Amino acid sequence: MIQIGIVGFGFMGRMHFRCWQGLEGVEVAAICETNPNIVEEAQKDVGNIEGYAEQIDFTKLKIYNDLGKMLRDESLDAVSLTVPTFLHPDLTIQALRTGVHVLCEKPMALTVADCDRMIEAAEKSGKVLQIGHCVRFWPEYAEAKRIIDSGKYGRVIAATLQRLGAPPSWGQDNWFMNEQRSGGMVLDLHIHDTDYVQYLLGAPRSVQSFGAQISGGTAHVVTHYLYEEDMAITAEGGWAMMPTFGFEMSFNLVLEKGTLVYDCTRDPAFRVCPAEGEAFTPEVDAKDGYVLQTEHFVKRIQGETVKPVTTLEASRESLRIVEAEKESLRTGKAVLLR
Repeated sequence: MIQIGIVGFGFMGRMHFRCWQGLEGVEVAAICETNPNIVEEAQKDVGNIEGYAEQIDFTKLKIYNDLGKMLRDESLDAVSLTVPTFLHPDLTIQALRTGVHVLCEKPMALTVADCDRMIEAAEKSGKVLQIGHCVRFWPEYAEAKRIIDSGKYGRVIAATLQRLGAPPSWGQDNWFMNEQRSGGMVLDLHIHDTDYVQYLLGAPRSVQSFGAQISGGTAHVVTHYLYEEDMAITAEGGWAMMPTFGFEMSFNLVLEKGTLVYDCTRDPAFRVCPAEGEAFTPEVDAKDGYVLQTEHFVKRIQGETVKPVTTLEASRESLRIVEAEKESLRTGKAVLLR
């Protein structure tokens, strides 16, 4: 039985709990959380997407408020790290050094330098460190990647990706709105699409970003990713929408002989529109990206050979691209990446 600890038990901690709970041969043994009211807090409706655990039997879990003590007292194989971003590097390194595998939520860290520290610690420990870029595993996004790589509809000539919602109000002490702790909207939310653009097309030659500011922070961003090839690639992200808007993640991927369309608010959400013939919806995995990334992580820690989906270097590169987007927002100019 694989023994799991969850570090941080807010919205994403509960999401990870649901994923672990659904796997055979896995047991969540302990939770580390500094909020003394965690049992009451875990009954609240939070987050911007469905799927987190709603019914949790805390009598079967050991609760800690200190990671070091949990790592000493429990015989854990791995931990899910679902804490504010500024804590990712030090807690990841602490866990790796004690000999446990780590599934760390995205973004990897606040800076590329901290990413480098985490990569070095993972290499020295010999343990698996995986960053939770769940969109790469999201069934529709994964199928779109497979279709593009197949070449069936030709190359990508344009793409528009969107990720829009209201400000996240569920973080303890409102940590999402503190850029020193979360990296702000661009790093916390928009990075999903930046990472997917990199997954599809590799790192861009340069980026140019345009943003709207609210209370001193970027609330909405539009980025153009510029490549040597003749492509128009744009991603838009924001958490300035009104609460009644809900949440939207979507893409329109324009290929030479077809268009791939996804919008989580539509039914059907996913369509392939070929140049010839009728539009259709491909069959995709019924599991969501959170579950699929967790299954992938389990296979890796068990030593199975799996096709790489996300790597530490790719997670670091996505952060580097976002740093360039932030610089572009500050300067109003395109920023060269290579």
